[in-house]
Amino acid sequence: MPSREELKSKVCREIDSRGEEIIAVARTIMENPEPGFREKKTSRLVAEKFSELGITYRDGLGITGVKGIVPGGREGPTVAVLGELDSLIVPGHPNADPVTGAAHACGHNAQIGTLIGVATGLIGAGVLPSLAGRVAFMAVPAEEYIEIEFREDLHAQGKITFLGGKPELIKLGEFDDIDMAMMVHTASGTRGRLMGMGGTSNGCVAKQIKFIGRGSHAGGAPHAGINALNAAMIALSAIHAQRETFKDVDTVRVHPIITRGGEAVNIVPADVRMETFVRGRTLEAIQDASEKVDRALRAGALAVGGKVRIKTLPGYLPITNDRNLSAVCRSNAQALLGKRKVGVQRHHGTGSTDMGDVSCIMPAIHPYAAGATGNSHGDDYMIEDYDQAVLNPAKVMAMTVIDLLADGAVKGKEVLARHKPSMTRQEYLNLLESLRKDEEYQG
Repeated sequence: MPSREELKSKVCREIDSRGEEIIAVARTIMENPEPGFREKKTSRLVAEKFSELGITYRDGLGITGVKGIVPGGREGPTVAVLGELDSLIVPGHPNADPVTGAAHACGHNAQIGTLIGVATGLIGAGVLPSLAGRVAFMAVPAEEYIEIEFREDLHAQGKITFLGGKPELIKLGEFDDIDMAMMVHTASGTRGRLMGMGGTSNGCVAKQIKFIGRGSHAGGAPHAGINALNAAMIALSAIHAQRETFKDVDTVRVHPIITRGGEAVNIVPADVRMETFVRGRTLEAIQDASEKVDRALRAGALAVGGKVRIKTLPGYLPITNDRNLSAVCRSNAQALLGKRKVGVQRHHGTGSTDMGDVSCIMPAIHPYAAGATGNSHGDDYMIEDYDQAVLNPAKVMAMTVIDLLADGAVKGKEVLARHKPSMTRQEYLNLLESLRKDEEYQG
């Protein structure tokens, strides 16, 4: 039986030998960006690559998700390697779709390249018979929580239950046969570090808001109307007035946008719509801030005598990287890249990811890799070094899979034994359902 180090060397050589092919996947996705629950071309590309590798898969999961599982030589835990299919909407990005404005301004194209790289390495090197357990390869939809109105329409049609990809796949039972999960995200500004491990992030809820007024001639009879745009502007000011009440330790973030400002310039606006996230370090902080935002929204309607409909929608939970799984991944990153090139993140990030939801029900990690430049979610965010953004993470995750499942999966079983999930799958689903609220307030 080959040693773990021999297995790792074989996998890394396989990834290197097929590096151009693996990177081509990431580049192709960069040129064909698709936002969440619309990733048909990207999903089809993943399915084609799975077929080429001999991976039996199922697709159409959560509309566009793809999942394949390959067995090792003996029974053992199942380790999932994840990649995200979706893009953002950044019309000014150099690679933006000219029709939809979709663009990969967060590096998810590199994640799918990495996913294919891990599968290519493990299968092509022929190491799976030496492992005890299974490896699941999952291309998941809709991590970027955008286009809320579109996703709510999918919900109303019964096509999805939750508006994010991983929560939807958890609901569908696609994580029921998974024991632990990992993925790598690209990052810019890594200060010379090629990978970073650990850290926490905010969770969030989303709000879909509709101010309802009364239309009237904006020049001839504005007094006969009820200006829903004024209600929204008052609400925005009231939200700003709440900011001094948010505790620094709770890292609350509220960032509303107006998605519809009225019907025509000569009509008093009667239908004005907003979306916002309410983010925080803990569920308690999120719920406290959410109620304050609702008060501000109701105040806007009250001030002009209009109505406001507030839909609060479950978003994502704060992420907690499993310490023991992180330690396995970090040791492999250090062995591959050098100890000085691998950071241990202890800071708290104020963004949100639905990998946080996965981390609530099983051991999960979400390390970061270098290779990107520019501002995340900005029109200058680019993957500049695909070796760093795709191939290095693929090698590190494949090496981590080997550590977890080699030698009878002793390390994987140890990670599972030491992990205490914060909730069961059913408790998680019940929590998300409890966060959904639909209120109409008459001002």
